[in-house]
Amino acid sequence: MKRAAGLIALPLLIGLIGLIAGCAVGPNYHAPAPVPGSQQPLVSLQPEIEIQSEPPTQWWQLYHDTQLDALLADAFSANEDLKAAEANLSAARSVLEAAKVGRYPQTGAEAGAIRGRDAITDEILEIDGAPPQTIWLFDAVLDVSYEVDLFGHVRRSIQASRADAQAVAAARDSVRITVAAETARAYAQVCALGEELAVARRSLEIVSNESRITSDRHEAGANSQFDVVRALGLVAQVRAGIPALSGQRRAALFSLTALLGRPPSRAPLEVESCERPPQLSELLPVGDGTALLRRRPDIRQAERRLAAATARIGVATSDLYPRVALRAFVGGASSQIDELGTNEGFTWGVGPSVSWSFPNQAATRARIRQAKAGAAAALANFDAVVLQALKETEQSLALYGAEIERRQSLAEAQTQAERAFGMAHDQFLIGAVSNLDLLTSEQVLVAANAALASSDSALVQDQIAVFKALGGGWQMAQLARRDRR
Repeated sequence: MKRAAGLIALPLLIGLIGLIAGCAVGPNYHAPAPVPGSQQPLVSLQPEIEIQSEPPTQWWQLYHDTQLDALLADAFSANEDLKAAEANLSAARSVLEAAKVGRYPQTGAEAGAIRGRDAITDEILEIDGAPPQTIWLFDAVLDVSYEVDLFGHVRRSIQASRADAQAVAAARDSVRITVAAETARAYAQVCALGEELAVARRSLEIVSNESRITSDRHEAGANSQFDVVRALGLVAQVRAGIPALSGQRRAALFSLTALLGRPPSRAPLEVESCERPPQLSELLPVGDGTALLRRRPDIRQAERRLAAATARIGVATSDLYPRVALRAFVGGASSQIDELGTNEGFTWGVGPSVSWSFPNQAATRARIRQAKAGAAAALANFDAVVLQALKETEQSLALYGAEIERRQSLAEAQTQAERAFGMAHDQFLIGAVSNLDLLTSEQVLVAANAALASSDSALVQDQIAVFKALGGGWQMAQLARRDRR
């Protein structure tokens, strides 16, 4: 009867352990609710210049610039910040693999040989009247232990490590976005400064030509020396702007070189042939708030940090309860090495092991409070990152739209300045306007040309800022599949 009861109780006990092992203390993670209003259409969208379709995977290809495409490919393969981000991701994945090991039995083997005296052996010899002896002691033992994850310590640890690795993967994606945007920005700056240099040189030709005309008229007695000096001063003023633009262009070239993972001696000098910034040939695709929240890797990173912090509450809570392990060892110990595997030297054992910090659990409860506070901070940080992403996107769209309007006005002003200069030049030659009127029209034209070129530079920079704020989105599906490992 007792044996039958024992046979019935054994599977019940095993089933109870399995039922408990299927539980895990601490809160189960649920994705946070979106910030109210964050999934609405973007308020700064301007239908005349932007559309709600999703930006393409490789947004820089919208410029249809093969040189820019090649530079981005080089940057993705050679940028040092991106290499560091990949290394950080490898480290995080290694931590995850180490956490997963807790689901399996742990084994250890130990073997050794010591020459000396053993107290137990000496005591046995003394009982038989034999003197103590100096002998060799050999031992070889294999230990096996398996933690029965009754309260989810191992599972919660794995969850936290997996979420950490996914957060690092999102951080890697953020670096990719930055590398793409900064590479495109540096290239666009080199091209835009090339345009500004070309405009400055054309302006120098214009004022130099007018200065020669003024000098010729003075020699003919039509102008004063003051008019000549004033014209020469304008020439010097326009010429002075050229070295500054050249220096800025070289600086932008070296910024691009660093992004490509190269020293200055290997700068891509071929980009200096570019004298016009990349331009979009279609409306700028920006998507909506919902897509933005899915696409931005910094939001994904913050959400994964929250998941990790939530899992760590469970890790800390599991320390309130006993940790049960099944342990076993097998091996041999003998003074003769050839007796290790015989009955005389054979040793083994199997049994449970329980560890529990009880009743003083003040430190454990303090760690639980710390973990809960960490989760609360992670939730607040998630909301802050969402708001920051929306703010950056709306700001970039607003600035881009404003620059579009500004350039339109500058283009009109430049057209009128050219007309005014042409009229002043013709009338000056026949003596209908003064030299001061001609000089003033020259100054206005030089300023208008420079302002329009500067607006072209600002416009492409604002476009890139919009694409950066939108969060890229290229290769996201492929990376997500790999990062769920």
